[in-house]
Amino acid sequence: MYTATFYSFKGGVGRTMALVNVAIELVKQGRRVLVVDFDLEAPGLDTFGLPQTPTRAGGVVDFVARYLEADEAPDVTDYLSDSWRPRNGDGRLWIMPSGAHANGYAATLANIDWAALYDDHDGYLLFEDIKEQWKTAIDPDYVLIDSRTGHTDTGGICTRQLPDSVIVLFFPNAQNLRGLTKIVRDIKAERQAPRNKSIHIHYVMSNVPDMDDEDSILENIRRSFKAQLELNDDPMVIHRYDSLSLLNQVVFTKDRPRSRLSTEYRALTAILARHNPEDRSGALDYVRSVAMDIGPVGYGHWTHSSDTAEHLERIEQNHATDGEVLFRLAACYADEDADILYTKAIEAHYRVPDVYLARAVLRFRHDDREKAESDALRVLKATDASYHQLRRAVSLITSRRLMEVVGSAEWTAGVSPAVRSWIASERLVHSREELQVARTLLQDVVADDSLTSDHTSRAANDLVLVSIALGAASEAMALIQKQQPVVEMMGIQQAFNYGMALWAATGEVGTEPFHRVVTLDTEQPRTTPDAKYLQCMAVAYWAVGQERAAAGFAERAKYENRTDRRREFSCWRYMRVSA
Repeated sequence: MYTATFYSFKGGVGRTMALVNVAIELVKQGRRVLVVDFDLEAPGLDTFGLPQTPTRAGGVVDFVARYLEADEAPDVTDYLSDSWRPRNGDGRLWIMPSGAHANGYAATLANIDWAALYDDHDGYLLFEDIKEQWKTAIDPDYVLIDSRTGHTDTGGICTRQLPDSVIVLFFPNAQNLRGLTKIVRDIKAERQAPRNKSIHIHYVMSNVPDMDDEDSILENIRRSFKAQLELNDDPMVIHRYDSLSLLNQVVFTKDRPRSRLSTEYRALTAILARHNPEDRSGALDYVRSVAMDIGPVGYGHWTHSSDTAEHLERIEQNHATDGEVLFRLAACYADEDADILYTKAIEAHYRVPDVYLARAVLRFRHDDREKAESDALRVLKATDASYHQLRRAVSLITSRRLMEVVGSAEWTAGVSPAVRSWIASERLVHSREELQVARTLLQDVVADDSLTSDHTSRAANDLVLVSIALGAASEAMALIQKQQPVVEMMGIQQAFNYGMALWAATGEVGTEPFHRVVTLDTEQPRTTPDAKYLQCMAVAYWAVGQERAAAGFAERAKYENRTDRRREFSCWRYMRVSA
């Protein structure tokens, strides 16, 4: 149960309207919400047309009066009204009105001495009891309290004792700033002993005119509020909404969901939920916002502010069995803490490829290669892993283990052709043993009639390279001729590979395909060629008798190879080799 008070120092800022719209939005999202009308001198919740069942005994004023008479807390369910439920979803709204508005309401309210209630009648314990009764009786996700304006005897109940957070609404002027300064100071003082209670304050400039601020009047006032109230961020803004609908107390999030005012109330709802560690979607939203500020998991070390650290701990406590929340929470920590949270997420049965991959990357980075590979293999064997997840996982697995896995028919049947082709062309290219496995993978893809021509064409191109590397030159030539039987129509890669395969098959250098390579290179030279391309051009130009040009390409290939130092494709061995 998360309790939030809506407070304003002055009236006329749309405080009750904001509360009602946030309440309805939460109910629409499936939350159980209790709204309490604590604006006892000027109650207004009942003017919004929300359906209410009559309570058996009134509301807040009657509850307190009954307590003072009997010296015992009455049953709170007698003072609750069952209100609204959407047609679809699990959300539900209850209302605890200010009281029974018969002739005696004003007299009943006037007879309550709030100071004496606390000093002589254990008023503090009474309101602790009412919180427990709310939780036991209806177990709401949210309790939203509409507090009265100004500095009052009941203000401390609403802004300091009951709430986990306070939404402070204000019109940006000097009068509101002066009045809010004391209230905010009192709320922040709750952090100190003996209470040690941290109450989050949300600041909302409300009823703000939607006009050009050519003279920076609003901006100057905003800066003044931030400085005197010690705000780190700009307050939220709810604009004035000039519509006759306001006269009818329309609930915008329910009846006008596409209006700008409804959008602003939804934004306020999201911010409230984000700071509620019990709200799952709000917790995920908060975790995402923290993770965005600190960068990738596992890099470096950082410390959160005390408020952030406390909130993250409360999220973990409230969602200790929710694997997804634990997984997302890991992004807010470094090194060992992130690893522990990934493990907890898996133990909570959140066993999606993402969590295994994240833990694998973290462990690989910390040289725990065996455990990293074990997690990566789980990703590789997952039926729901994406193409990019599989590629990342494969990069963490040794070639030996990779060949064992991808050589099984069971694995092949559950993995997309794109992934099989990528593994064959990018990972299994460093030894003839690897190339034998790659050849089988690619042959299966090329022979699959259910695939598109793009898939089979790319796999066939890769199979050409593997076939040449393994000495199957005739097979490579047949694959190329099936795609393009005329040398003069071949692309530069097809022509070069055809020339190399022909040379391997016959023992003679056939100049026709290499002439095609040279022609295409002359017509469309590469602006930034890599070592592989330069080496291939050296061979092609040599094959057609242009030895000086060939030597130039060879020298450039050697230079690029020295500066890059990656494992690179060798056009002599048709596999990746060291520099």
